[in-house]
Amino acid sequence: QVQLVESGGGLVQAGGSLRLSCAASGRTFSSLTMGWFRQAPGKEREFVAAIARSGRNTNYAESVKGRFTISRDNAKRTVYLQMNSLKPDDTAVYYCAANLSGGLHFVLIVTSQYDYWGQGTQVTVSA
Repeated sequence: QVQLVESGGGLVQAGGSLRLSCAASGRTFSSLTMGWFRQAPGKEREFVAAIARSGRNTNYAESVKGRFTISRDNAKRTVYLQMNSLKPDDTAVYYCAANLSGGLHFVLIVTSQYDYWGQGTQVTVSA
């Protein structure tokens, strides 16, 4: 079992920044491929960013490239999502996810590839 707890969400004006954190427990953190997804009201959950177990490789949705940065600190068992230049379209519940079987340098971008999910944290960007 893996437990994931997100934090750092909130209300911010357009153009502002937030940093989300996701703390993991239950398995060796360096064995987990990690990702961030989001779900806006009335929409399906969508991929935002992912990072390989090694931290060497990352992947981003086109809509957030150049604005968001995913990183991980294996010693702190935490993955981060730094979000800059936020837009109202970024408003959603953001979820952290973990995969147990990814390769060392592989990133995963499909929802169904992830085994565990956090409870989500709300991000609201006002115009």
